[in-house]
Amino acid sequence: MTIQIDAENIWTDLQKHIPAEVVDGLNIGWAEIMERNLAEPCLKMGDKAPDFALPSATGKIVTLADQLARGPVVLTFYRGIWCPFCNLALQTYQRNLDKIKAKGASLVAISPQTPDHSISMKEKNALEYEVLSDAGSKVAVKYGMAFTAPESHQQILTQFGMPLSKVNGDESGLIPVPATYVVGRNGVIAWAHIDPNYRNRSEVEDILAALDKLV
Repeated sequence: MTIQIDAENIWTDLQKHIPAEVVDGLNIGWAEIMERNLAEPCLKMGDKAPDFALPSATGKIVTLADQLARGPVVLTFYRGIWCPFCNLALQTYQRNLDKIKAKGASLVAISPQTPDHSISMKEKNALEYEVLSDAGSKVAVKYGMAFTAPESHQQILTQFGMPLSKVNGDESGLIPVPATYVVGRNGVIAWAHIDPNYRNRSEVEDILAALDKLV
């Protein structure tokens, strides 16, 4: 089973268990996202990956430079604990973490949510890799992927008791375009999967293949 097939199953099942008006709101927000050229400003293959220093779920400051000193880095940006497609992807990466490590690489996940929510994300999904909090989406801005979540999506999150202002700890409404980068030890992005369609995620086999191509 691929992440894509699992994601399609999640969406099919979700539509059966939530009110029709919520499905409509999700579809309206999804259509808005797809109409915007959100991938264009994102950093791509061949670009230098900006360094960062972000708190982990356990409060440790993690920098990209320190991670790269130990080997290539698989850097994945996700929206938050409230996103079932994010949970699916991070769980899948966890199940394949040994394969990533066998390539000499580390895995780092970044979202704009607060450290408390990052802890919840890490514990909920039993993640053994670094889960970092990008307050104010400052790193996502550097990578060109921060955008304001559709109003319909923000309203639904508020309706279900998880307003972005609470989850992210600010009023910006910013979330990242879901993306995964393979960054070589030289700090250059060797591979990138960027897709504003949040129901699509990077497949493990593609990540491993990109790591194999690193010199």
